[in-house]
Formats: sequence, C-alpha cells, structure tokens
Amino acid sequence: MTEPAFRTRRFVPVPPQDRPRRSRDAARVLITDGESVLLFADTDPGIPGSRWWVTPGGGIDPGETPAQAAVREIAEETGLHITESDLAGPIGRRTVIHGYSDQILCQSEWFFVLHTPVFEVDIAGHTADEQVTLDGHAWLPIAGLPATPDPVWPVTLSALLDLAGASWLWPRELGTQEESTLPVGLPGAIRC
Repeated sequence: MTEPAFRTRRFVPVPPQDRPRRSRDAARVLITDGESVLLFADTDPGIPGSRWWVTPGGGIDPGETPAQAAVREIAEETGLHITESDLAGPIGRRTVIHGYSDQILCQSEWFFVLHTPVFEVDIAGHTADEQVTLDGHAWLPIAGLPATPDPVWPVTLSALLDLAGASWLWPRELGTQEESTLPVGLPGAIRC
C-alpha cells in the first residue's frame, strides 16, 4: 500500500545537541461529550513507529487571546465552528517541553473545555505540518484512557477532565512538564 504523498516528506532528525529551540503560547481544548474525548494521533517523523494521542489545539497567533486561538484551532483541526462562549475555562495552564527529533518546543499552554455531542471530524483545515505528523483521530472513552496503549499528552488529561467540573478551581496552575519523543535532558534540567 502506498502512503499518501503528504506522509512521505523527507524528514531528517537533528542530533540532540543541535536541535533548535523554539517557544510559543498555545491553546488546547478538551472536546468531550462526557463519556469520551476527541484526540488526535500524533507522530514524530524522525522516530519511526512513534505515536501518541494529543488534544486539539495549537499556537496562539499575534493579537489573539487564548480563547480566540482555541476557537480558531477547533475550526481548523476538526471542522467544528463554535464561539468563545461555547468554551469553558481556561481551566488550567502549564508549561510543557516537547523534545522531538528535529526540535525542542517550549510551550505555555492554556486548557479549555468544549462539551458537545460526538460529531464527524473534518480534517480539511489541517496545516501542512499537521498533514505530515497527524495519523488519525478518535473519540476515546474517558474511563479507558489509563489503559490506552499509546501515550496520551497531556499525561494529566484525566485529571484535567476531572477539573473541568470544578470551576471554582480555575485556572489551575499545572507547573512544568516534559512530554518528549526524544528527551531534552536530565530531570530538573527542564527550562524554557
């Protein structure tokens, strides 16, 4: 079986010590019907066989608020058009370091929740990079997240879903975490 052309770009890993660092602010959205949560399967093209699940969302563009970015990202990544008033939150904020085979990304993330019935996802708005790295999507049962064979990012997704029902605790500061396919460094060495 031949892979689609967009999945076959030339991707050359960078030696760990030479990986460029970049940083950005981002908005992530927990899209849930209360029983399941929408996640995308992500990959690192420089590490064959790598795969993990991630919440929809992405970088905040200049001049955007985190909520505006969340609304835009949901439309681009899922085809669902909502307004800021449809979102709950932000429920939490964290700093995360992602070490990939070609870069290190330091991201300040704001988490929102969208309660909605399950819908058919439309990926027509995915960026060129998303077309290369994303490898599917699924509505995964919340109760089954701990048993999911592939990692789930954020690793605290179950706790975040619990936090969604405790608005008096919003926004919860979640600290700094590392979620990497190629680790950044020794424990305690995480810095942005």
